Amino acid sequence: MGQVHVLDHPLIQHKLTLIRDKNTGTKEFRALVQEVAMLMVYEITRDLPLQEVTVETPVGVASAKVIAGKTLAIVPVLRAGLGMVEGILNLIPGAKVGHIGLYRDPETLMPVEYYCKLPAHLEERDVYVVDPMLATGGSAVAALRAVKERGAQRPKLMCLVGVPEGIRAVQEHHPDVDIYLAAVDDHLNDHGYIVPGLGDAGDRLFGTK
Repeated sequence: MGQVHVLDHPLIQHKLTLIRDKNTGTKEFRALVQEVAMLMVYEITRDLPLQEVTVETPVGVASAKVIAGKTLAIVPVLRAGLGMVEGILNLIPGAKVGHIGLYRDPETLMPVEYYCKLPAHLEERDVYVVDPMLATGGSAVAALRAVKERGAQRPKLMCLVGVPEGIRAVQEHHPDVDIYLAAVDDHLNDHGYIVPGLGDAGDRLFGTK
C-alpha cells in the first residue's frame, strides 16, 4: 500500500506560506514553486541506493559513494506541473523529463489525455509525476495510469498541496503509489478549488487569468 508523506521541513513550510499569499507576484511565485519542488525532491530521494566507487582527489584516492541503479524521470502534468520541473533539475540535472497533457471533458468531467511524451525505458527509471495541486485527483489518477501503461513500475506522485478527496481518489485507483505533499488542506469548494489552497497554480505561474 502506498503511503502519504507530508514533508514538514521548516524551509518547505516557510516557502509554502509565501506561495499561498495572494499578494505574491508571478515572478516570485514561480521562483518559490521551483524552490519548494527542489526541497521536496531532496527529501523524497533520501533513500536512493548508493554504491561504492573510488575517486582520485588532488591529494590521494578516496572511497566514495554515488547513486546506484535507476535514473529519475520527472513527468509534469501540463501546464502547472511545468513550474516544478526546473527546481528539480537544479538538484538532479541528469533526470529525464516527460510531459502529460490532460483536459477535462465538459460533458463527462473526466480527464482526457491529449499529449504524452515520456522518456525511453520508463520501466528502468524512478518516475515522479508532479503537479502543484491534488484537488479532485482526476488528473493525478489519469497521469499515473498513463505512465504505468507505458512501463513505469511504481511511480510516485509529488504535489505542493492536496485535500483528502484527492488523496482518496489516488489511493482508490493506485493503491501502490506513494504521495508526497507539502500540506494537506481542508476541502474543495463548489468550483473544485482547494480551500484555503493557493488559487489557480497555472494562472499564478504564468500570469494568466
